[in-house]
Amino acid sequence: MKHNSQAYRQAAQVLPLSLRGEALALPEDKQGRAEELRLRVGRPMTAVFPQGELPLGTNPVTGRELEQLLELASRASVHTVADQLRRGYLTVEGGHRVGLCGTPVLRDGQIHGLGRLSSAAIRVARQVTGAAAPVERELLDAAGTLCSTLILAPPGAGKTTLLRDLIRMTSQGEGMVPQRVAVADERGEVAALWNGVPQLDVGERTDVLEGCPKAQALMMLLRAMNPQVLAADEITAPEDVAALISAAGCGVKLLATAHGSGREDLSRRPLYRQLMEAGVFERLLLIRTEKGHRSYRVEVLA
Repeated sequence: MKHNSQAYRQAAQVLPLSLRGEALALPEDKQGRAEELRLRVGRPMTAVFPQGELPLGTNPVTGRELEQLLELASRASVHTVADQLRRGYLTVEGGHRVGLCGTPVLRDGQIHGLGRLSSAAIRVARQVTGAAAPVERELLDAAGTLCSTLILAPPGAGKTTLLRDLIRMTSQGEGMVPQRVAVADERGEVAALWNGVPQLDVGERTDVLEGCPKAQALMMLLRAMNPQVLAADEITAPEDVAALISAAGCGVKLLATAHGSGREDLSRRPLYRQLMEAGVFERLLLIRTEKGHRSYRVEVLA
C-alpha cells in the first residue's frame, strides 16, 4: 500500500512541469489528505480536501497546460485511450483517474472525443486498508459469510473506498469466510487495472471486468467466472437494477453502492425503491460525513 503522500505525488506526475512544482510544494501532511487536483482554464490549480478546495499557487491554468496533461496521461498516445476519453476520463498508472471537460467532438450524435479542453480533475487513488474493519462484523451472517450489502452515501463520502476494502476482505477471508468475488468495474475506479494488473488491492480471489457497462458486466461475470459475490460501484440505471435482481436469483451475494443521503432516498426514488422491494440486499451501510469526519451505520434489511 502506498503511503498517502506517495499516492498524491504519483498522481501529480501527470501534470506538466509548470504545474507539477506547485502541486508538490504542498506540505506532505496536506498531500496525504488531498483527494483531487482541479485544473480550470483561467484559474489557479486547486487541491480538494474533505473540507473544501485550496488554491495552489496564483498562476492561472492555460489551455496548453491541459493539452500537455492529456499528452502525459496518455503517454503521448491519445488514440490508444480514445475509448476512455469518450467517457470523459482515463485511468493512469497507480489507479489515479483523470477526468476531463471541454467541447465534445460529435459524429452522428455520438461523442468521439473532447476538443478545446476547459478543465480537468485528477482523483488521487488511495488504498485505505482496513476501512471496512469497523463495520465488518455487522455485515456477516451467523456462518461468518458476508451478507449482500448496499452502501449508501452522498458523492465524495468514500463509498468506493469502503466497497474496495470489503471486496478485499471478502476475497482474502479477512475476518470472514473467504469467497470468490467478481467486480463489474465500469469506470476503472475499484481495482484500476493497468496492463491487466489491479493497481489497488482487491484480494487474491477477485476477478475484474473493467470498462464494460455494469448490467452487461454483471451478467458476463455471472456466466463466465462462477463468483460467490458480485460487486459493482454506483447503481444508476434500471438495467443495473434488473441485472442485480437477476444475479441475486442465481444465489450469489451482492455488494453495491448508490448515491443517497439516507434510507428515505431508497423509498422516494423509483429506481432504488424497485431494488429494495426485490429484497436482494440484507444490509444497508450508511456513510455520513460531518466536518470532514466519516461515520458508518449498518441497518438490517432482511
